[in-house]
Amino acid sequence: MYAARAKITELEGQVAELKGKVEDVQADREHVEAMLKAQVCSKDKDLAAKDVEIAELKRLLQEQVDKSESLEIDLEAEKGKAACVEEAKQKAEEAQDVSTSALNIAQNNYSEAQGIVDTLVAEAEWVRGRGIVLMANSILNAGELDGVVAALIDASCAVGHCGGYLECAQHVEEAMGQEFDVSHCSVTDQADAELARAEGAYDHLSLPVMDLVAEALKHDDWCQRLKAILDPPETVELSDEEEPTGNDDDGDGDGDGDKHDDDDDGDE
Repeated sequence: MYAARAKITELEGQVAELKGKVEDVQADREHVEAMLKAQVCSKDKDLAAKDVEIAELKRLLQEQVDKSESLEIDLEAEKGKAACVEEAKQKAEEAQDVSTSALNIAQNNYSEAQGIVDTLVAEAEWVRGRGIVLMANSILNAGELDGVVAALIDASCAVGHCGGYLECAQHVEEAMGQEFDVSHCSVTDQADAELARAEGAYDHLSLPVMDLVAEALKHDDWCQRLKAILDPPETVELSDEEEPTGNDDDGDGDGDGDKHDDDDDGDE
């Protein structure tokens, strides 16, 4: 009996000990659960903060993406502007090259035109100053004109002489009352025909110098051709220099080089 009680007491002690251990375990469990709850709560708070931070980061990232897209759009626009500026620059350079080329051509054309004008002015001045006078002198001094004019004067004088002779004969007939014989007049009946032929020759006279002038006027260098025809450059004929008659190195004055004087007096 005593042993049973002792056993019961022992068992009760073990039960109490086990209860204490259970209580300790329960307390530890509650403590752990409390710690876990605290940690979970803290983690939840951290997660909430992280969510807020992540949301903020997402917002900032979206802003950066939007800003990057805007920058890309601006960059493309700037590239387009740069391309337009480069194209405009190239067109401006091309236009400048064209303008420079056109200016050079215009300057060359102006120089050529100025040269032509200067040439025309000089040629006109020569024509006014000398050309007309030389042309008139060439016509007036032409031998063909002299011959035709001389023939015309002779024929005109003959016709005038014949007319005067006949008029005088008529006056004599009227004064004397009888017919005057005019058959012995030195002027023939062909005087009028000769005068007509002389006038025709004068009217249709062709001067070689005028043919040359007309031909020269057909060319661009007409002035130079006219100068060559009407005003050729004067040429100076150089006379041959007199050559020495001989070598008078011997000093005798006869130029034969034999030291003997060949004069008639025979002096050496």
